[in-house]
Amino acid sequence: MENLSRDNTAMSPKCQEEDTVLDLTLRPKTWQDYVGQEKIKQNLKIIIEAAKKRGQTPDHLLFYGNSGLGKTTIAHLIAQEMDSNIRVISGPAIEKAGDLAAILTNLSEGDVLFLDECHRINKICEEYLYSAMEDFKLNIIMGRGPMARTLELKIPPFTLIGATTRIALLSSPLRNRFGATFQLNFYETSDIEKIIERSSRILGIETESEAVKIIAQRSRFTPRVANRLLKRVRDFAEIEGKGVITKAIAKKALGFLEIDKLGLEFGDRRILQAIIKKFEGGPVGLQALAAVTSEEEDTILDIYEPYLMQLGFIERTPRGRMATKLAYQHLGLKHKGPQSMLL
Repeated sequence: MENLSRDNTAMSPKCQEEDTVLDLTLRPKTWQDYVGQEKIKQNLKIIIEAAKKRGQTPDHLLFYGNSGLGKTTIAHLIAQEMDSNIRVISGPAIEKAGDLAAILTNLSEGDVLFLDECHRINKICEEYLYSAMEDFKLNIIMGRGPMARTLELKIPPFTLIGATTRIALLSSPLRNRFGATFQLNFYETSDIEKIIERSSRILGIETESEAVKIIAQRSRFTPRVANRLLKRVRDFAEIEGKGVITKAIAKKALGFLEIDKLGLEFGDRRILQAIIKKFEGGPVGLQALAAVTSEEEDTILDIYEPYLMQLGFIERTPRGRMATKLAYQHLGLKHKGPQSMLL
């Protein structure tokens, strides 16, 4: 049962594969359905309305924040609001200038190009992107040496929407070419509850209000995780119950998945236990922590650490990560003494 529950935790690779299907089914189709991020929505509405009034495409936009907070959803809503087509690509998929040229020259005027994980785009391709963003032109060098010549391709006006989980890895020249940058933050529990209620209606699931609260509290303040947990609890309710997600069913299902009251999973607890037991609470470097927990460094940075820091369980110091007193208390371990940022 232990191995089965680890494979089905909300952050496991198996669950990640189901994101696309879930997102397409539950993705909000209107601004009214999009819960949370109110300030960002207000700013975007102004940008879109102003562009419509001028008869132009909106400025290029950059969104950054943790995975699952709604960056892709916002891009689709912007395209829908502009009555435009949207083309979705991923930064690592653009390997050479020819790939970028093929994508850009096939755009129509007013289209939205959504570039996910834009910090991972090939650096040479990134430089070609500069003129496309600024002047709607693509300058490609043909040939080599004395016979080399520059071919200028005109591109229809378009809006590039970039999304990244690691804005610090984005080069300054690319970042500065976006007209507006927005950070998507973790959601409030009340907003997560609204998202779960909406998803329940779409999926045709009968859910008690107390069960909604339990799922929301363990959803890591992230809509994607909330929807994923709802789906797993629904499966559990169909087998163990009568298809209705009750408070008891929700608790039993999430307990089976080893997701505790704060949403911590096996991987989260393993990282905290490694810092506390193997490194005496820290400080410990990222490389050493990754080696001990058998996790990739990027996985710790992008998946586990942001939420653990949000809860106040981990501190970053000049010498590495440290477990806080709250982490000891949550794991039921005795805190050995006050921590010092100078250790």
